Amino acid sequence: MIRVIGVLVVVLSLYGLLMMSDTQARSLENHINLERRIGEWGVLTLGAGFVIITGGIDLSIGSVVCLSAVSFGLFLENGFNPWVAVFAVLIGSAIIGYIHGLLITKVNLQPFIVTLCGLFIYRGLAQLLTLIKFQDLGEKLKQGWDGPGRLLRDSSRDVGIGSRQDLDSLLFLQRGNLPLGDWLNLPEAIRGWLNIPMPLVIFLVLGIASAVLLHMSVFGRYLYALGYNEQAAKYAGIRTNRFKQIAYILCSTMAGLGGILFLLKVRSASPSNAGSWFELYAITGAVLGGYSLRGGEGMVIGIVLGTAILPLLRSFVIFAGIPSDLEFTVIGIALLLGTIADEFLRGSTFSRMLAKLKASSAKGSN
Repeated sequence: MIRVIGVLVVVLSLYGLLMMSDTQARSLENHINLERRIGEWGVLTLGAGFVIITGGIDLSIGSVVCLSAVSFGLFLENGFNPWVAVFAVLIGSAIIGYIHGLLITKVNLQPFIVTLCGLFIYRGLAQLLTLIKFQDLGEKLKQGWDGPGRLLRDSSRDVGIGSRQDLDSLLFLQRGNLPLGDWLNLPEAIRGWLNIPMPLVIFLVLGIASAVLLHMSVFGRYLYALGYNEQAAKYAGIRTNRFKQIAYILCSTMAGLGGILFLLKVRSASPSNAGSWFELYAITGAVLGGYSLRGGEGMVIGIVLGTAILPLLRSFVIFAGIPSDLEFTVIGIALLLGTIADEFLRGSTFSRMLAKLKASSAKGSN
């Protein structure tokens, strides 16, 4: 709880600095953009949190976002029903997480290595998918492979939503708002402030579900036990391999959802840079929110607060006139400070535990 209070103080301080930096920062439009960005990054951060609790890490989140966005766009280009395309992308993302879990638990590979390889593989697959001429592939399947024509383009291409007219319900999930102000029939001056962007709504709904799963279920207790001391969890009869696999499945599935939301936002995704650095935002948000990179610690409310830090920092960099080239420097310093705070709090907790043990042993000797 001390960590959560500390993160809350940081968030409020950053928000205060942002509001004082420029009059435009206090506008309704900027607040809506902030809320939308927090929702988009928050979905990814929740997924990263599940993996970090187990003591693992996933460096492939950004590439899974890229592959999911490109795959979703290709499904739409080839006439698939939008909701079937969403389902297929989420299933494919879950399979990626399952593969990660298998390699880590069955082959005993390090999570860093597995997901680092995935970072390159999935972005390469996204580029390969945009190189393939699917119409020519269909013709060759019908007429045989000895016909003329090439199956690959000379270079990868951007993939977009195109002219599909049946995407209103999906576009609402990214660009729409939950009209709480309208439902409550509030005065016009404050009505817009309570119309919440849908990405933030999705993030909050997933956050509530994650909080129930982690803090109020056997699954959550086992996941924390696994991250805190995997060997002890095994001796206690917990099927640690299965819970690790589930954690990676959840992480990649949320990255897949992030890829869908990404394409719906920008309408066109490039396999070379879509989702770039998103794993940085997800891991940083989780660490700043109090999740320990050693595993076994963290609260979902911390992730909600930690996710808000980077969008606030980014907006502050813009409105305070700080060169945008320093954005990653600011993020890196924030991550470093969060890690130092994590080590400090862990050390303090450990010291208190030792003091209690010494005190109890002294009482016993007396």
